[in-house]
Amino acid sequence: MVREKLIIALDVDTEEEALGLVKELSGLTGMYKVGLQLYNNAGPAIVRRLTGAGARVFLDLKFHDIPNTAARASEAVAGLGAFMFNLHAAGGKKMLSEAAGAARARARALGVAAPLIVGVTVLTSLSEGELRAELGVSRPLPEQVAALALLCREAGLDGVVASAREIPWIRRACGPEFVIVTPGVRPAWSKQNDQERIVTPAQALALGADFVVVGRPVTAAADPRLALARLISEAEGSTDVK
Repeated sequence: MVREKLIIALDVDTEEEALGLVKELSGLTGMYKVGLQLYNNAGPAIVRRLTGAGARVFLDLKFHDIPNTAARASEAVAGLGAFMFNLHAAGGKKMLSEAAGAARARARALGVAAPLIVGVTVLTSLSEGELRAELGVSRPLPEQVAALALLCREAGLDGVVASAREIPWIRRACGPEFVIVTPGVRPAWSKQNDQERIVTPAQALALGADFVVVGRPVTAAADPRLALARLISEAEGSTDVK
């Protein structure tokens, strides 16, 4: 069911805006992404507020640091109650492994469920040309994504964040149980904004995404609830917007 796989990005400045959107979208989805914009404005308390209200939170802070620092940050996330958080795969296997181990150990010590831990492969705002010219990555983008996904699996992560366009390569490298979270998702009727490798929600789900993240097409709409209902209907192949 689309609603069980849909994560709305709360890319707003204040706790009031975030909680207002959650209230407005109640019943259509129960999962929300807290990224750098909201987290840096509202702090960790916003995660507790959302989880306390019954929402599932994907904490999108993309840790990328030396292994010890990433591990300590991951321990802190486990104590916040987020159901999922991410690390940059480019941090390397040692960073990924130590961070995942630290988060799971803290969750066990607290007697809570361990969060899903996913690695960011290649940002969906990057094109293959930029990856080659600016970052010096010579292999084709799908191969780069698949290689980083395999690195994440070997380091013990639960899955990755990647464009839905790369799902076939990730599945071949990592298998059917590996979690794939797809940002850069845009309904057919929305603007592309700053995303490069975009797909529609229906395409992402058809390709096998476990979760799809949607932000501005919903949160920046004049009527966010109507926009989300329209997106869900489109993804379910229905023309009936409720």
